[in-house]
Amino acid sequence: MLLEQIPISTVPLPLMLLDHEARVTGCNVQAQEVIGQSSRRLIGQHVSEIFSPQSEMERLFANLDAEGASSHGMRLNESAMPVSFHLGLHQDGMTAVFVPEAYRIEVEQQSRRHEMAEAVARIALEMAHEVKNPLAALRGAAQWLSEQDISVPAREAVDQMLHGVDRIRDRIDAFLQVGPRAASQMEMTNIHALIQDVIQYREGVHVERVFDPSLPETLVYPPRFRQALENVWQNALDAADKHIEWQTRMAPLVHLPQHQGQVIEIRITNDGQTVPEHMREHLFEPYITGKERGSGLGLALVERVMIEHGGRVSARFEHGRTSMILHLPLLTEEA
Repeated sequence: MLLEQIPISTVPLPLMLLDHEARVTGCNVQAQEVIGQSSRRLIGQHVSEIFSPQSEMERLFANLDAEGASSHGMRLNESAMPVSFHLGLHQDGMTAVFVPEAYRIEVEQQSRRHEMAEAVARIALEMAHEVKNPLAALRGAAQWLSEQDISVPAREAVDQMLHGVDRIRDRIDAFLQVGPRAASQMEMTNIHALIQDVIQYREGVHVERVFDPSLPETLVYPPRFRQALENVWQNALDAADKHIEWQTRMAPLVHLPQHQGQVIEIRITNDGQTVPEHMREHLFEPYITGKERGSGLGLALVERVMIEHGGRVSARFEHGRTSMILHLPLLTEEA
């Protein structure tokens, strides 16, 4: 499909249209946001007034052919933000697509985490088949022994066996929560009602709700999505010092793979101690936890639930506050 046939407003990356002299003739909202200038100011500027270094820009133009030309060595002039830059040709001039390096790194991290989540899901399925059946047989045998006329030391040993088997079963059940789920009936759901349902107040912690009242209902599997909300809530409650804020809004600049429509953003922020630097990259992996008694499966479950719903979860650490951000595709029953 030719670029001329695609409205630039639907392109999920920052994009500018250039004439044959490399002057801006149009741009989408994402480009305006990243550059920090309105389309009125950008139109008419030469691309070299926006990006540098000049030598790298000249190299791009020299190498531009039917397949385009790319560079990872560009930066924005005003902010010095590094960007990946791609030039392409079209009938009326050129296209310039650019991605901030921080965004590119985040996308790569999301991709790696999704691969990890799928690997964990396969392990969980194998564990269900290989462990749960013999474990049930072992518990049945131990239960039968406990009902026999045996000595006190033997009964204590059997009780320890039952307790140990139950602990193993609980651990397996928790791990299986991050495994794949069978297709479930999706329902039109009020996200605010789900959030309200999971909030449990704690003395000394103020909970603020900044909800977008115009947020429409969307299709989710309520029991599963509630699990994700409960886990991010518990995570925030455990970390919070005095304040937790829930926020919902539409996120017009967020693009989700395989979804061309609108996106809902759910953000929960706490003012407690932030996650240590060395743990942040692995925060959504199973068994990664900074809590003394945590299982390390809570955020891995959130990741899995968001994948099931076609969304994603990410974390932000700024100004001494930690935010968990859930992006969820807005779906209707017709969709």
